[in-house]
Amino acid sequence: MGSIFRSEEMFLCQMFIQSEAAYSSISELGETGAVQFRNLNSDVNPFQRRFTNEIRRCDEMERMIRYIEAEMKKDNVTIPELDIDEVPRVPNIREILDLEALLEKHETEIVELSQNGANLKSTYQEMIEMHQVLEKAFGFFKDEQSANGIVKMSDEKAEESTGQLGFIAGVIQRDKFPGFERMLWRISHGNVFLRQTELMDHQEDPSDENLLDRSVFVAFYQGEQLKTRINRICFGYHASLYPCPVEQEERNEMLQDVRVRIEDMKMVMNQTKDHRQRVLAEVAKGLPIWTAMICKMKAIYHTLNMFSIDLSNNCLVGECWIPVQDIQLVQKALYDGSSAVDSTIKSFLNVIKTNDIPPTFYRTNKFTRAFQTLIDSYGVASYRECNPALYSIITFPFLFAIMFGDLGHGFIMTLFAAWMVIWEKRLSMWKAGEIWSMFFGGRYIILLMGLFSMYTGIVYNDIFSKTMNIFGSSWSINYNTSTIMRNTDLVLNPASEDYSENIYPLGLDPAWMLGKNKIIFLNTLKMKMSIIIGVIHMIFGVSISVINYNHLRKRSSILLEFLPQVLFLILLFGYMVFMMFFKWMAFGYHGAPFVKRAGCAPSILIMFINMMLFKYEDSALENCNEFMFDFQKTLQIILVVLSLLCIPVMLLGKPLYILYQRKRESVESDTSDEEPMSEVFIHQVIHTIEYVLSTISHTASYLRLWALSLAHAQLSEVLWMMTLEKSFLLQNIAGAPFLFFVFGFWAIATITILCLMEGLSAFLHTLRLHWVEFMSKFYEGLGYVFQPFSFKVILAGEAEA
Repeated sequence: MGSIFRSEEMFLCQMFIQSEAAYSSISELGETGAVQFRNLNSDVNPFQRRFTNEIRRCDEMERMIRYIEAEMKKDNVTIPELDIDEVPRVPNIREILDLEALLEKHETEIVELSQNGANLKSTYQEMIEMHQVLEKAFGFFKDEQSANGIVKMSDEKAEESTGQLGFIAGVIQRDKFPGFERMLWRISHGNVFLRQTELMDHQEDPSDENLLDRSVFVAFYQGEQLKTRINRICFGYHASLYPCPVEQEERNEMLQDVRVRIEDMKMVMNQTKDHRQRVLAEVAKGLPIWTAMICKMKAIYHTLNMFSIDLSNNCLVGECWIPVQDIQLVQKALYDGSSAVDSTIKSFLNVIKTNDIPPTFYRTNKFTRAFQTLIDSYGVASYRECNPALYSIITFPFLFAIMFGDLGHGFIMTLFAAWMVIWEKRLSMWKAGEIWSMFFGGRYIILLMGLFSMYTGIVYNDIFSKTMNIFGSSWSINYNTSTIMRNTDLVLNPASEDYSENIYPLGLDPAWMLGKNKIIFLNTLKMKMSIIIGVIHMIFGVSISVINYNHLRKRSSILLEFLPQVLFLILLFGYMVFMMFFKWMAFGYHGAPFVKRAGCAPSILIMFINMMLFKYEDSALENCNEFMFDFQKTLQIILVVLSLLCIPVMLLGKPLYILYQRKRESVESDTSDEEPMSEVFIHQVIHTIEYVLSTISHTASYLRLWALSLAHAQLSEVLWMMTLEKSFLLQNIAGAPFLFFVFGFWAIATITILCLMEGLSAFLHTLRLHWVEFMSKFYEGLGYVFQPFSFKVILAGEAEA
């Protein structure tokens, strides 16, 4: 608990490691995760640092792994998940060479398999295209012979008999055929007879496995010169040319031979694919471990590049921040690193004095981590500053519950959070996007928000916009049934004789939900409750500043800043809160102490405004007094005067004290290089104006508790009235199925609108109340996070990326 109350004390240490033990020592420190190194080579080019070549070797091994992973994705080979806690330790220097050779072997084997598969696939595609050319060409020749009566000849015969036609057969992509046809017509002036037919089955491109639409064509020509031109155009349009005999018997023989070769190719391709699958599956077993090991090795060399080199002593010198509690743990890690390589000279640490601000470090667990993340999102606490996350564990879900107070909605939220908490180990491995990660990371916050919402729902006596009559109403009705049922304007009067002497044990009396003045009553109650909670929350925030002042030995600030600030807040707004309680007692239920006439109850807001303006008038109501007790006017004048006197103390107290201190120090030392006094006065003026104005604006800001609570209750009631209440009024046979569908709509709307959307709205408003209204009273948030060299953190970041 001490760590989360205030950040841990940090030491800046100088670390001396012998060169032969550097790798193993940093490996041990990475396993502990207790050291944040400082870069002592920031002015050195990254390519000129000592361990650049080792990093390049790691990059090359990562390239091999990326290539292997890409090939596995092509073949849908599953890569097993690796638990970060089960990752083996970093390999030593000898094992690195073995790992590098193993990866090279696997890469070479997979490259050969990929190349062989691509070659087989290309050959197979050629056989398929040749088969299609031979099949389609029969129709072309038959039509040509019947149309022209000309006997077609092969290429060899065409060379001998120049008076007859020759032909070229092949396959071309369908989208290129129109341009191909136009080009043939232009070069031959229309003397090329072109026939084509589209292939119905789509072929895969061996290079990228995309489906291609292709067409078989036959170009008839006359003359050797035209043949040469046609070949060049076919080459330019990437058309595949295939031999095609003129005689039908020769074509049938070739077609049969091609079919046999296609079947042989299928068998060879299937065997090659099975072998490739076996190889990839075997490699996939060790791939996650190799990836983690290389990631660790690369992180070690990057860290070693932050060290400076002491050539005279053959050692590496580094600087690092270490939590005081972990000094012995770090020393043990250095000892183990030196012992692993049998180093004759042990590594050691030196604590050095510095004026640099240390990083902020909190030891959190799975429960407190989410609350700490909320605070760090606003700003990381300054070193050893009081941590708001500790108090937010209670105040955050409580303020949320005030706005979200509903027993039913809180129960739904609690069930959802409890499911994530109970099954957190299994759900932590579920990668379902950033939104799910946010919900799962804040599961304990959601659990507390749900539980607190259930409590405030009981206090409000509100469950899905309906009330619960558990203890029986404290109202005694002195009217008959006809008067109650027919009088729609009947209201409840707490000061009447109808109210019994008994107080409702817990929460609101259910009879209020039947009154016409229900909203007026709830509006007044929740508005006053918001102001009371807001003022208490702000006074608590101002009081925490005393802890920071005392720790930083700024005890003068306790008298010159904290005391006038808290007095100003209590004298004005604390008095307003007191008057709210006094009004409830004086004008409350029948028989209460100090009971007054209910009709004479003054408005606290008007009373507060008149108090600040020193404006006092007789009450407009007959036989009613403006004040609730005799010396109220005198007390209010005293409180306002004292609060106004606090302002000059806040404005001038600290600057005058600093001026006095500097004059005394200048007399003793004759030196002064502090901040100019003009800036001190300006800063204090800004701080005082901000605080005085913020007490008003922040108090009004807490009214969002009242506004969202009232809006949530009314929206829930409207949803009930527009859906289920109307369904219950149906008394015919259609009522049951209609109620079934209406209940489904009501349930979906309740979860999506009232639980998710309204819950998110209340969450954001609660976050604002903590960041601005509460934390601004004592929190600077000017620190930076302690980021230790930890393998777990590095591997978790790589897995998330």
